[in-house]
Amino acid sequence: MLRITDDIAIADWELTESFIRASGPGGQNVNKVATAVELRFEAARSPNLSPVVKTRLRRLAGRRWTEGGILVMTCDTTRSQARNREIVRERLADLVRKALVAPRRRVPTKPTLASKRRRVDAKARRGTVKALRGKVDPEV
Repeated sequence: MLRITDDIAIADWELTESFIRASGPGGQNVNKVATAVELRFEAARSPNLSPVVKTRLRRLAGRRWTEGGILVMTCDTTRSQARNREIVRERLADLVRKALVAPRRRVPTKPTLASKRRRVDAKARRGTVKALRGKVDPEV
């Protein structure tokens, strides 16, 4: 059981952990011990998350979201399998917490009168500069 908030917890059946060999430096240890963790979360089938939260989670997850609605997260940060498990579970919890927060609605504002005037003045100045370009009269 993975606690997200006081109300929301992810059940064990929704999570699948597999251990893989980590990439990068580590000597012979890397070739022998599977310390990297791949966590799969059955997000689309989760009864604890509302459809709105699932939609936000899908957008936040990006490439980590599969077509089957599974969120795949990996961690090979440390040499310890136990620590990698903790890290990947914390990352999942943080991602779900982010998805729980509804984004603030943008309120469109009108441009101020001063900004409109600045824009028009800049356009007029630029037009004048462009108008002064051109062929030079040799008789002058």
